[in-house]
Amino acid sequence: MIKSSKIMLLAAAALASSTAIASADKLTFYCSAQEEWCQVMANGFQDATGIEVNMTRKSSGETFAQIKAEASNPKGDIWWGGTGDPHLQAAEEDLTEPYVSPMRAELNDWAISQATSAGDKTIGIYSGALGFGYNNDLIKANNLPEPKCWKDLTKPEYKDHVQMANPNSSGTAYTTLATMVQLFGEENGFQFMKDLHANINQYTKSGSAPIKAAGRGENTIGIVFMHDAVAQAVSGFPVTPVAPCEGTGYEIGSMSIIKGARNLDEAKKFYDWALSADAQSLALGVKAFQVPSNKGAETSPSAPDLSSIKLIDYDFKKYGSSDERKRLLKKWDDEVSTLPQ
Repeated sequence: MIKSSKIMLLAAAALASSTAIASADKLTFYCSAQEEWCQVMANGFQDATGIEVNMTRKSSGETFAQIKAEASNPKGDIWWGGTGDPHLQAAEEDLTEPYVSPMRAELNDWAISQATSAGDKTIGIYSGALGFGYNNDLIKANNLPEPKCWKDLTKPEYKDHVQMANPNSSGTAYTTLATMVQLFGEENGFQFMKDLHANINQYTKSGSAPIKAAGRGENTIGIVFMHDAVAQAVSGFPVTPVAPCEGTGYEIGSMSIIKGARNLDEAKKFYDWALSADAQSLALGVKAFQVPSNKGAETSPSAPDLSSIKLIDYDFKKYGSSDERKRLLKKWDDEVSTLPQ
């Protein structure tokens, strides 16, 4: 009987050990970039390491909400992609883990600045300027002037021709809201959003959806990051990207390890791998035209040249803070979204 008990205990220990090893070879990956890029990152890491990746793709606002809802029992290990503001908010709310990667020496200064402002709880993986794009055929068919500036989009002739995402679910749209406040001042920035609201035909969930709809001929003008408009143009759709004349904000797409990650070692391995030049160069294969944070990564000649765009001095720390984000979103909900169209 004693011998039998020992055998059972040894078997149980072996089973527990094998279960632990199996679970250690997995990664739950929350991704807020475009679907194709998310897939190639998941597959690329799995191929490079043998670690099984379970990927979920949602917009950055939705992913932040999910991580917050799961805080008492975290399901995800790492969050990659999407605008930096919600990553900074997650860091402020202690939803993410600090980590200093040995890859940092290979990164551009703006990527390190993002990490520094968040106590090393996030880091920059790519950058891109905010702007818009329009469908050339629909502009001509509707006898509309080609828009060059933000304020052009508020003119009466563009009524029902403009689309943007909802800033509550989309990091792109929140960056738009924060950009207008910084570009025009809060009072005039919200007046711009109100005037723009009158011309909006739909608020989408995803930030890139408006320009994809424009590419398909279902919408005329989409407010998006310029690289998303470039992606449509390069794919052969009749889309023209625009850097607005007044100047514009920009994003630092970011990556964060989720606090309480069940597979922390695997999350760190992904983090290091995702900062490598090889991993960041995978973007070219899926027509992602952001500027990579690794200085050695390949950049497409079609990517927007940030040095030629009039960029504002975007205050990431302020507009990525929890209180400021909540305040601006509530004000948009109360004062803009409720207006008639």
